[in-house]
Amino acid sequence: MNVDADLSALREYLAAAGLDGYLIDDDASDSDQRYVSGFTAPDLYQTLVTREGIHLLVSGLEYGRASAEANADTVTRRAAYDYQQLVAEHGQYEGRIQTIAAFLADHDVASIAVPRSFPTGTADGLREHGLTVTVESDGIVTDIRASKTDWELEQIRASQRANEAAMARAEELIATATIEDGTLVHDGDPLTSERVTEDIEITLLRHGCALDDTIVACGADGADPHDRGSGPLEADELIVIDIFPRDKETGYHADMTRTFARGDPGAEASRRYEVTREAYEAALETVEAGVTGAAVHGAACDVIEDAGYATLRSDPTTETGFIHSTGHGVGLDIHEQPSVSSAGGELQPGHVISIEPGIYDPAVGGVRIEDLIVVTEDGYENLTDYRVGLDPVADSR
Repeated sequence: MNVDADLSALREYLAAAGLDGYLIDDDASDSDQRYVSGFTAPDLYQTLVTREGIHLLVSGLEYGRASAEANADTVTRRAAYDYQQLVAEHGQYEGRIQTIAAFLADHDVASIAVPRSFPTGTADGLREHGLTVTVESDGIVTDIRASKTDWELEQIRASQRANEAAMARAEELIATATIEDGTLVHDGDPLTSERVTEDIEITLLRHGCALDDTIVACGADGADPHDRGSGPLEADELIVIDIFPRDKETGYHADMTRTFARGDPGAEASRRYEVTREAYEAALETVEAGVTGAAVHGAACDVIEDAGYATLRSDPTTETGFIHSTGHGVGLDIHEQPSVSSAGGELQPGHVISIEPGIYDPAVGGVRIEDLIVVTEDGYENLTDYRVGLDPVADSR
């Protein structure tokens, strides 16, 4: 992984706090671990950031790959500290703690900062061996991750291209289905959420991406923003499709939502679609470096409220209307910093965010439109190259 992370803010924190290093104890499912180490492994490994470099402690199984792939100045096997012998003498837990303590001592580290998610057992064990362990509570690494490098932007663009191919396949299925007794039919069988989801996931796999939780939600199902959808798709109903794949090699996500309808969903559903589209455009027009996520969210809320629909800003208890934030950061995690919400802070160049207002009501269905963009000094670059329209078409790209 060639992210070329700038960890200067973390090192400045270590210097100001008088700490020797920053330790992550996790596997690569933790995005901070993956980001800092530039390495992925399914088992726990340790990444140590000092003021001088990055150092990894890994199993012998992972040593060769880590040496070749990691963004580290040194990579050390646990065997260098007689790990197996320590485990045999002291048990799994204590043997592991002593190994990590020896690794830290080898790098002249007696005091460490750790992330908020750091294992309590590891922290307590290291303290018992005389190390000072301080929780870094601000999430500095997570904040660093929010501003994407050029390399990261290329990975996100690639994931979004896969996303667009998958969305095109879903739209094609809906557009080319026949309608029998109000139900969409494809190849002689009812066209179901499950069938569309299957084709989305196959398309993503062919583009090197994966996704387990695709949303293809019709009618009342679409009024719950995170309902995955199930069963036959119906004519004259709103169909929300939300695809957020992750590249299997690089780990970077993409995100996009479109809402379609075959037939006539009715005047109210069509009005909600147009209001959502206006809110989406208003939010996009507000984005630029220095503007807050709260201001972008506010622009979307203004449009929706002016059209007569509730938002969580106008009614924090509402269960219909605009019932979520306008967006979120996207990267190694599908939801990360920054936030495009009422609590959203200042947007900076390189922030990758979704813009996804929506209006929901089980009696009408759900509408959501979502693009993925990167913030620039004077606006934004849209990373999404896909048309916006309620009527599905077979050749959408």
